[in-house]
Amino acid sequence: MSANPGLRIGTAPDSWGVWFPDDPNQVPWERFLDEVVASGYTWIELGPYGYLPTDPNQLAEELGKRGLKLSAGTVFTGFHKGEGQWQRAWEQALNVAGLASQLGAEHLVVIPDLWRSDATSEVLESRSLDDAQWKKLAAGHDKLGKALFEEFGMKQQFHSHADSHIGTYREVERFLHETDQQFTNLCLDTGHFAYYGGDNVKLIEAYPERIGYLHLKQVDQTQLFDVLKNDIPFAQAVSDGIMIEPPNGVPDLAPIIEATAALDPEIFAIVEQDMYGCSVDTPFPIAKRTREHIFSCTRMARVN
Repeated sequence: MSANPGLRIGTAPDSWGVWFPDDPNQVPWERFLDEVVASGYTWIELGPYGYLPTDPNQLAEELGKRGLKLSAGTVFTGFHKGEGQWQRAWEQALNVAGLASQLGAEHLVVIPDLWRSDATSEVLESRSLDDAQWKKLAAGHDKLGKALFEEFGMKQQFHSHADSHIGTYREVERFLHETDQQFTNLCLDTGHFAYYGGDNVKLIEAYPERIGYLHLKQVDQTQLFDVLKNDIPFAQAVSDGIMIEPPNGVPDLAPIIEATAALDPEIFAIVEQDMYGCSVDTPFPIAKRTREHIFSCTRMARVN
């Protein structure tokens, strides 16, 4: 194991409180890129489409002059709702994967629609899917994964999420059983999985062939049970600091990084601490300390 060069560690706009393309209260994209460099990272995600420049030549220039590289883009899907969702998903993919692939990214992180709005906290639908909805969900993701690979050479990495239909261990496990490994694998978000009590290392060991990408974050366990007991919406929990700076929360990141690095040292592990609504001056020192913590707690991390 000592010969393993370790996972590729990066960060994302989310760790700077960026959830939307053009929220005036978010950190400007130029400052985000400059602070990523100052924090010591080389890899970043695209973030919400339209936050960073969407012209591939401009984005390549902005990243290149800072020595930054792109690991992935992100889209949102709701395949359980029926056939009409395909066009919505593919239109996003044409934009996001079309841009990200031109800059060398090989992954598309796919986040399912939430049953409770992250913008208004309104309850939009039932918290659970019936069997028919599960079939639609799985078929949609396999279709998307196949199309992404054929059109862009990109791999779909599905991201379970708080306040979504797929969040618990059993729900993630069912998702894996109902989808095709060839087209659909996991962006295992350590914080979102722990949000509902999921054991990250157990999942990695049980389904090693399905782990394609990591998001690194921790949950504040001192708040978590209050959040769950009182049914606090995820967006409100984020503004209250539910996703906390490592190493102050759970899960411990070192065993997760080491277990994943043993599978494939080329897997990305992107720090993604949900901090929407924070002051623009808050993220940079946290990002820097988080990187230092990760590289101090495990040998299985690398810059590029």
